[in-house]
Amino acid sequence: MKLGVIADDFTGASDIALTLAEGGMKTMQLVGTPEDDIDCDAGVVSLKSRTAPLEIAISQSLAACDWLVAQGCEQIVFKVCSTFDSTDEGNIGQVAQALAERLGETRVIVCPAFPENGRSVYQGHLFVGDRLLNESGMENHPLTPMTDPDLRRVLARQTSWKLGHIAADKVFAGARAVTAELAGEQAMLVTDAVRDQDLYTIGKAAAGQKLLVGGSGIALGLPRNFGHSPASPQWSGVSGKGVVLSGSCSIATRGQIAKFINHAPALELRAEEIMEGSQNVKIVADWVMAQDCDAPLVYSSAEPEIVRQAQKRFGKDKIADKIETLFGALAGELEKRGITRIVSAGGETSGAIVDGLNIRHMTVGTRIAAGVPAMGIDGNNLAIALKSGNFGDEDFFETALNVLAGNS
Repeated sequence: MKLGVIADDFTGASDIALTLAEGGMKTMQLVGTPEDDIDCDAGVVSLKSRTAPLEIAISQSLAACDWLVAQGCEQIVFKVCSTFDSTDEGNIGQVAQALAERLGETRVIVCPAFPENGRSVYQGHLFVGDRLLNESGMENHPLTPMTDPDLRRVLARQTSWKLGHIAADKVFAGARAVTAELAGEQAMLVTDAVRDQDLYTIGKAAAGQKLLVGGSGIALGLPRNFGHSPASPQWSGVSGKGVVLSGSCSIATRGQIAKFINHAPALELRAEEIMEGSQNVKIVADWVMAQDCDAPLVYSSAEPEIVRQAQKRFGKDKIADKIETLFGALAGELEKRGITRIVSAGGETSGAIVDGLNIRHMTVGTRIAAGVPAMGIDGNNLAIALKSGNFGDEDFFETALNVLAGNS
């Protein structure tokens, strides 16, 4: 294994796994830190550390780092969301600092840019399309509301390291200019990138760095450093009944739901129903299997104000845990009943679903959309797609189900 990735959620892991696979690296997405050796060029360890208590996030990330180094990895990427999801309490800065200190790295590039999906970093500020992060809808995220677009300020509240900035003019000047910025005292370096070419430049400059922090875009140029060339991952598809499970409340996902319910049965799981037990795994699974269609939709993806009211009534952490637990158990039950294709929307939801399916590792298949691959499970007649809430166009669910079936 040459390159290791520690992803703070499952959809982010799939996102960067696709980038590396398309860069020509044999890539495996791993669920948690394995105990055995894995034969691949790039190993992506999927954690649920984004919203975990800080001590757990750090300990899990360090354990993954130690395993990846033992596998022979020369470089580690700490993969975070392209919208830099966190709270003022963490966990991005603290985990990045712990990893850097474990690896002995003193200058760490931090760049969540993903231009293909509209994420760019300029003058140290994160943009989503033409909006600053805090005006993009991410300010309403139910678990990690992002109210500050200045990544230097965000990180300054999370780490004791100094914060630096590699500005766009340095990146535009080429890899040598960026490499020159990597000399100096201990610091995390928020790095501008507005084009894919900027990420290739950063990747070339980062050859030999022990740690990088960023979204999947930061991996665009890394396979070249290890002698790999672009390739198309193979995918044959899986037939059978499918289901869409959505726990994301993002603007993009709500738009996808609105489009999909025009031609597919849909069951909305309301917070009060979940908390009071009137909707449970058996009831929902019975409903899914009773639908005479290719793939019905089960969703808990309310408007921001409805989410806030539910959090106030039941408690943010309690309601999040209940929803994730239900989706995880539901996925496991549906697989037992013969579901072979699962499309998941939302990072926390996807993590719960993978846990519920008791998956240990996944192979990376063909691209469904930017940042979202089709994924196969060795030994199982099951295909899944794990979508970050903000990814994909309005037709994503239908497209994903078709690709999972092998109908591109």
